[in-house]
Amino acid sequence: MKTLVVYESLYGNTREIAEAVAEGLGETAEVEVHAVAETPPAEVAGVDLLVVGGPTHVHGMSSRLSRKAAADDAKKKPEREPDVEGPALRDWFDGLGKTDRGRAAAFDTRLGKPKLITGSAAKGIAHRLRRHGYDVVADVSFVVDDSAGPLHEGERERAREWGRELARTGGSSL
Repeated sequence: MKTLVVYESLYGNTREIAEAVAEGLGETAEVEVHAVAETPPAEVAGVDLLVVGGPTHVHGMSSRLSRKAAADDAKKKPEREPDVEGPALRDWFDGLGKTDRGRAAAFDTRLGKPKLITGSAAKGIAHRLRRHGYDVVADVSFVVDDSAGPLHEGERERAREWGRELARTGGSSL
C-alpha cells in the first residue's frame, strides 16, 4: 500500500506526529512523509492512502491570520520549523484534484481540552478531503500541552499505533 503523509507544522508538534504515524504505517506499507511546502498536490496521484494533518488554530484549520501570528511567534524560537513560511493546508487543498477512489485519513494537534472548547482541524481536513472525493476512513486529534508544545506524554506512541492500525486495515474505515 503506497501511503503519503502530508502535514502543516509551525512549532514542530504536528511534524512529530506525522513522523510517528509514518513510522507505524511504514512497518507494513510504502510510506513517504512531507511538509505541505514540499508536496505539490499533483504528487498525490497514485497514492493508496493519503494522511493529512495540521495544527488546530481558532477552532479549526489554520487561517492566514492565525498562521501569521503563530509563524511570528515561532520565529522567536532558535530552531524554527522549515515550513513556517510555506503554504497553509487550506491553500494546498485548493490545488488538490478530485478522485473517485482515494482513501484518506485526517489528524490534528490541539490543546487537551474538550473539542467544544478547542475545535479540531482534523474535522476541517476531513471535510476538504471528502469534497475532493476521498473516502475518509478516520480522523483523530493528538494533544499538546501548550500551543507551542510539547506533545502530551504518550501522544507520539499513540500516533505510531494509529499508523499501525491504518496499515493493518489497509485504510478501511476504523
